[in-house]
Amino acid sequence: MSDLRDLYQEVILDHSRKPRNFRVLQHARCANGHNPLCGDRVSIFLDLAGGVIREVSFQGNGCAISTASASMMTEALKGKTVEEAQRLFGLFHDLVTTGPEQATPESEEALGKLAVFEGVREFPVRVKCATLPWHTFRAAVEGGAPDPVRTE
Repeated sequence: MSDLRDLYQEVILDHSRKPRNFRVLQHARCANGHNPLCGDRVSIFLDLAGGVIREVSFQGNGCAISTASASMMTEALKGKTVEEAQRLFGLFHDLVTTGPEQATPESEEALGKLAVFEGVREFPVRVKCATLPWHTFRAAVEGGAPDPVRTE
């Protein structure tokens, strides 16, 4: 079990150090999230077409868990329907809050690489770090405003 935990930590550190899809999507829906307990901030950019997530990216700053969660979330959601993404949000939330006792073979398959966050539930203060990008994604789906063109 220690080897598996070490592997999971390496995956999280890799995504934290080299986040995927870390960029602004111009003319996309945007929502901003903030965790005042630790200072994590994330902006999720979402390009939807016909109920399908064509592109999703993020920017922000935060701890390794928050950054890795956003990075892996963007990889997992690209190409999914909004309905599939909402289901994945629920599975991820269950994973980090209630743990594997709720897991089924179908949910484990759907989560895929996101299973590396399973250990987060052992640290309740870190659950908010892991779920911040996901809640922000939902906000973008449910009513994110078009992002103004940035000059940063």
